[in-house]
Amino acid sequence: MTLKEIIRKPWCYVLLHFVGMALFAVLALGGAIFALDRYTHHGEGIVVPQLKGMTYSKAHMALDELGLVILVSDSGYQKTMAPDCVLAQTPGAGMKVKQGHIIYVTVNSPSSPTFAIPDIVDNCSVREAEAKLMAIGFRLMPVQQVHGEKDWVYGILCRGRRVSNGDRIPIDYPLTLLVGSGTLSDLEDIEYVDGPMDGSIDPMEPVTDDFQEVPEPPVTEP
Repeated sequence: MTLKEIIRKPWCYVLLHFVGMALFAVLALGGAIFALDRYTHHGEGIVVPQLKGMTYSKAHMALDELGLVILVSDSGYQKTMAPDCVLAQTPGAGMKVKQGHIIYVTVNSPSSPTFAIPDIVDNCSVREAEAKLMAIGFRLMPVQQVHGEKDWVYGILCRGRRVSNGDRIPIDYPLTLLVGSGTLSDLEDIEYVDGPMDGSIDPMEPVTDDFQEVPEPPVTEP
């Protein structure tokens, strides 16, 4: 049987048809993978540079030269660093990314941010007040004691000025809490030990009168 006769067989025609379809699928899949690799630069990556400490303009230029995009996602404040410099970045330095990837940065604010004083004046103890203020980020000075209930917050001083609940204060300004010393009013503060120390009448004890009436002697006639 010759090759032509074999090819003319129905089963051989079907087999060749399936082989052709399989070959086409393999070629199509290979072409798609090759095109995808070219599009995504498979195996290639751009190393993200260290941006921390750079000014925003320098960081923008450095990323632009590498084909990357910079975007400010947040701002912070560090007194020791220059205004408008990069404080943090995502992804971090040394990471590999694709061309056109966005690098998110946090920049330093030119002035310290302000925060509102929480509701602590005449509303909570010194421990609660300190916890709330430190959670915000305020720096606290040693407390000043004032006349009042012990450990109760009666006020706040900021750079010699009295501030109240809701006032917005720069975060780097130190605060001093005015806390009750535990002393009461002058009258309630008197201590009695076997009577008053100055010999005066003790107002806490009833006043007794030691006077006794002496009867008049009878009158005798001469």
